[in-house]
Amino acid sequence: MNESAARVRVKICGLTSRENALEAIRLGADALGFNLHPGSKRYLTLDREAEWIGALPPFVTRVAVLVNVSLDEALQVAANPAIDIVQFHGDEDEAYCAKFAETGWPFIKALRLRDAAGIASATRFSTANLLLDANTGRAFGGTGTLIDLGLASECVRRHPSLRFTLAGGLKPENVADAVRVVKPYAVDVASGVESAPGIKDAEKMRAFIRAAK
Repeated sequence: MNESAARVRVKICGLTSRENALEAIRLGADALGFNLHPGSKRYLTLDREAEWIGALPPFVTRVAVLVNVSLDEALQVAANPAIDIVQFHGDEDEAYCAKFAETGWPFIKALRLRDAAGIASATRFSTANLLLDANTGRAFGGTGTLIDLGLASECVRRHPSLRFTLAGGLKPENVADAVRVVKPYAVDVASGVESAPGIKDAEKMRAFIRAAK
């Protein structure tokens, strides 16, 4: 059994409060996502929230989600002690990712899968950490639209050396089937465990994490 099939990691994304973050950790989340994109319903500012994010318990990965920011801004976020890794969730191209990779900071690149061409592009972003999201054509994640599981599965199968996080429309009711089909390294959820945008529901998080793992 490969590593991804042995234990699927869970990332709870779009957190906006310390209370929700601590609850996610208590329930078994492996990573927490904080959306720094002003256009998001789950937006928060790192300058204002870094103190409590940095004080969260150890052994959970804190991910800053960025959309189309400058390299300088991305580097400032990556260097913030409250953040462990950045996730590029916009239109960042291969050249941008290559320049960021040269700095040595770790990062995740999100791919909005639409067709086979997206599968072929997975190796072009200078990182082994990829997030597969639904291609809605109208928003940078968090829409609740289910990803094409067939495309995602084919992407994972064709690139066994990469670590794929599966996102896009996952919720407690479908995540177990999605894991069985795709066999990702990790799964990512935002709207699927919320009572309102940015407000996580403890029972939904509990059910999601139990089903995913």
